[in-house]
Amino acid sequence: MLKLTEGLAGEFTTLMAERVYIETTFVSYLPARPSRDVVIAGHQQTTHEWWATRRQSYELCVSQLVLGEAGAGDSQAALERIAVLNAMTLRETTPEALALAKELIAADALPAKAADDALHIAIAATNGVPFLLTWNCRHLANAAMRPMIESVCAAKGLKAPIICTPDELLEATP
Repeated sequence: MLKLTEGLAGEFTTLMAERVYIETTFVSYLPARPSRDVVIAGHQQTTHEWWATRRQSYELCVSQLVLGEAGAGDSQAALERIAVLNAMTLRETTPEALALAKELIAADALPAKAADDALHIAIAATNGVPFLLTWNCRHLANAAMRPMIESVCAAKGLKAPIICTPDELLEATP
């Protein structure tokens, strides 16, 4: 969402939009064929609703990791996912992000098998992206893991992104 600030002369100026790191599970629902699974169908519907009504309120960010994950699988769906992602701001995977991802795993904030998920968090945190949008509730949007993720980031002098599903960010105004 765009922020307004009042200057000395009482004039309002526009600041940058809040940033949202778009994780691969979110973008995977955009070109997907409608599912007959009621939970997945609900996620697809919410994803499309968020995309239609909220995306313009944010600066959407991705990483090379997201591009790589989105480019895998069915070639037609991969092309559609990549086309959506190409318009987004690319955030760097810095040595600091790689070190933070390793620290998240070492501290058991995420299991070793979720190394890519740790890297998504680390890229968002080291780039100062306030939100990480995902449908991955096993390792990312997981309230039980959140305190340790925040603790590890804070120990490195970083603020962990708010990891949320589109449901949680649908009505929010940052």
